[in-house]
Amino acid sequence: MVGGGNAAFCAAIAARQRGAEVTVLERAPEALAGGNSRFTAGAMRTTHQGIPELAALMPDLSAAEWARIDVEPYTRGDFLDDLGRVTQYRTDPWLAETLVERSFETLLWMRSQGVRFLPLYGRQSFEVQGRIRFWGGLFVEVWGGGPGLIAALTRRATMLGVDIRYGHRAISLAGTTRGIDGVIAHTPAGLATMNADAVVLASGGFEANAALRTQYLGPGWDLAHVRGTRFNTGDGIRMAVDIGAATRGHFSGCHAVQWDANAPEYGDLAVGDSFQKHSYPFGILINSRGERFVDEGADFRNYTYARYGQEVLRQPGQTAWQVFDAKCDHLLRDEYRIRQVSKVTASSLEALAQQMEGMDTARFLDTTVAFNKAVNVDVPFNPSIRDGRGTRGLLIPKSNWAQRLDTPPYSAYAVGCGITFTFGGLHVDANARVLAQDGKAIPGLYAAGELMGGLFYFNYPGGSGLTSGAVYGRLAGEAAAGS
Repeated sequence: MVGGGNAAFCAAIAARQRGAEVTVLERAPEALAGGNSRFTAGAMRTTHQGIPELAALMPDLSAAEWARIDVEPYTRGDFLDDLGRVTQYRTDPWLAETLVERSFETLLWMRSQGVRFLPLYGRQSFEVQGRIRFWGGLFVEVWGGGPGLIAALTRRATMLGVDIRYGHRAISLAGTTRGIDGVIAHTPAGLATMNADAVVLASGGFEANAALRTQYLGPGWDLAHVRGTRFNTGDGIRMAVDIGAATRGHFSGCHAVQWDANAPEYGDLAVGDSFQKHSYPFGILINSRGERFVDEGADFRNYTYARYGQEVLRQPGQTAWQVFDAKCDHLLRDEYRIRQVSKVTASSLEALAQQMEGMDTARFLDTTVAFNKAVNVDVPFNPSIRDGRGTRGLLIPKSNWAQRLDTPPYSAYAVGCGITFTFGGLHVDANARVLAQDGKAIPGLYAAGELMGGLFYFNYPGGSGLTSGAVYGRLAGEAAAGS
């Protein structure tokens, strides 16, 4: 297994359960291991038929806890519709079908391997009249988030006898399109060839490679922050292409979010994913020219956050400001309260604008006055549904959750672009086999996780990345064990 995140460990565990001898090559040192998975909040999108089925996945919850929860079933059709809609129906139907059909059974399998789950309370629900109401088709979170996921999978793999080697960077595949014999890797002891009957590539995309970001995503992408690991530089894709594998998917697309403007260049494990700023649907997003540039309430956060980061990257200085008034304080997620936050506050909008570095104050005030006048106050505000409380007459509307900025104190948060993972990758079939240029499977070569191409285009439904890594990691591991 090349990689050390969710997909790689699911592959390793599945292969070991089939009787294979398994070695995991993790490029990072142990202290920084876990790939992008370790930086996530741990949300996993899955089909389910409602509380009775979810209770089997989360047996730790009491009957009293379940009694307060309102959650609609999330069906196969719902998941496929969401995946199709946000990818503009470019997602590969076979890859999508496999992801959706195997999502819940894979989470149950993960549960059997020691991964615990709980409802995604803090990020995906609101309390309304004493009820905990979930929204956006996303309900499940790994206990302990991304760090908890990696810890649980590492424990299980170690228990099963998987050989985990940290500080081992695979640099090339041994073999050709006629078959794979192993990998060549840089190790702490020097260059080494490691023989294998099969190889699973699960080492992520190329988001941590500034040159490749600029080459494929376009000008300016070298300036983006990297949300997660610094070690995802495209090695797995390059190694496979070097022996004749085909590429596929949206190489000019990626998952990119609004990220604290003053965050470090790469992810910080001490902060995790808390540099993200995802409560923007309840305020306005404005650039230094004092202009709104997206519909903040176009849809639930789940379906817009992965593409709004690139909208911020297109703004002057590659930054923008999220602006809220006091009515929204209780709706802001915990990430807005970390010590490292880039925030200004004031008792008036004019004073706020004067503290927002580089802001055109006059234009900002014109924009906020026009926005306030345009809010349709006849529609009640409800954060747990697409409430239709929008604006009228603005060039860029706000479709849902529009509220006037009229209650001091006011706050503004400086955001930039944080790239999570890239969408282009290897051509992989629904059995996780890597395909050559002629469309035939390369014997002994499998892939899973973020270096798969063809599943996500333009955008993705929140929580589907970890689920994809688990589903296809498990498939890849089982198939590799039979090679």
